Amino acid sequence: MCLLAAFLTFALPLRAESLSAQDEADFRAVISDQITAFQADDTARAYSHAAPMIRQIFPDPERFMGMVRQGYQPVYRPQSYSFGKAGFSASGRPIQRVTIVGPDGLTYEAIYTMERQPDGTWQINGCALVRPPDTSA
Repeated sequence: MCLLAAFLTFALPLRAESLSAQDEADFRAVISDQITAFQADDTARAYSHAAPMIRQIFPDPERFMGMVRQGYQPVYRPQSYSFGKAGFSASGRPIQRVTIVGPDGLTYEAIYTMERQPDGTWQINGCALVRPPDTSA
């Protein structure tokens, strides 16, 4: 019994911390579609990629879009973007890193937290936007 408990203690975290190639492709598809929706001002489509927690915070799609417009300009109107590594945050949540050139011409890193839904699809559960360090000294 102790051997089984030890196996479960060490084996389960390893299984939980692996993303399939399909998961990574799904992350990219969801994020790309949301960025495309932002660029087209397609509120309903952009909002459809928000996970339930985000929808709880912003129950109105227009308020969600306003928050993105105001606080996430590089994501809302990127000049370009490219996908970096997918993996896990320190807390074990699936993340996807995206390098974005914002409308201001500066490079940002967007770290998307992804959440698998009961139907197996992925939705965006958050986005941390890291600004470049201030070099004007």
